[in-house]
Amino acid sequence: ELETISRLRGVTLVLPSLFSELEQPALRNIVEELRGARYIREIVVTLGPCNTEEFRFAQEYFSVLPQKTTLMWIHGPRLQSLLDLIVTKGLNPGPDGKGKQAWLSFGYVIAEGNSDVIALHDCDITTYTRELVARLIYPVASPQLDFEFCKGYYARVTERMHGRVSRLFVTPLLRALTIMVGHRPSLEYFDSFRYPLAGEFSMMTNLARLNRIPSDWGLEIGVLAEIYRNCSRKRICQAELCENYDHKHQDFSLDDAEKGLHRMAVDIANCLFATLAT
Repeated sequence: ELETISRLRGVTLVLPSLFSELEQPALRNIVEELRGARYIREIVVTLGPCNTEEFRFAQEYFSVLPQKTTLMWIHGPRLQSLLDLIVTKGLNPGPDGKGKQAWLSFGYVIAEGNSDVIALHDCDITTYTRELVARLIYPVASPQLDFEFCKGYYARVTERMHGRVSRLFVTPLLRALTIMVGHRPSLEYFDSFRYPLAGEFSMMTNLARLNRIPSDWGLEIGVLAEIYRNCSRKRICQAELCENYDHKHQDFSLDDAEKGLHRMAVDIANCLFATLAT
């Protein structure tokens, strides 16, 4: 059904990646699984800090994909020249991070003008199968469902409970705010997502054109905030992507606010409070 839909609605998948992930089995499995996803028109890989030799390796690495595949070398001379020009015009896309990679890739897809649906997921998913990306794309791509945005969710359970920032910080913070200031539509909206920090989402390309995107770890909350501003609630959905999900885990980094889950919590809090203030 997705292959039939894709003839009418082009689908682009964005993969924000670090070069170190090319050396891990998780991404090798993702690439192998995506070879069979014939409904994806193009795959855009945004590659974080790397040198020329590593970029050439990445080109060879992703060349096995049958879909049109575009690599964006974030620190390459051509893209850096473009970013410098953008900054001189008063539009600073912010520091390096997943959000900046998403912003650049969405801009490329919009400028290219051949895709109606953009999907994004991480490159460190160790439990990945092709079913995950199909479930992510289908609610937005299907003309019968009429959704503009889909947020993924899943269980995070192995021998322990994962999703620490969601369980121990974001959800308690949202519910504490509700107790303090009372029920607000925006707080209820954020709390309605079963996994607000899931890194997987899909949207109509026209919606991506409207959304401002944080460059830091506030990406997931920031995207949800922009969807709240720009989209009717009845056109927003959640989709369970898989039975269980695992990926690499960040350190707590209790003593350093510039790293790990400590930085993630700070960035998320900044984004959430700024959003609620506006």
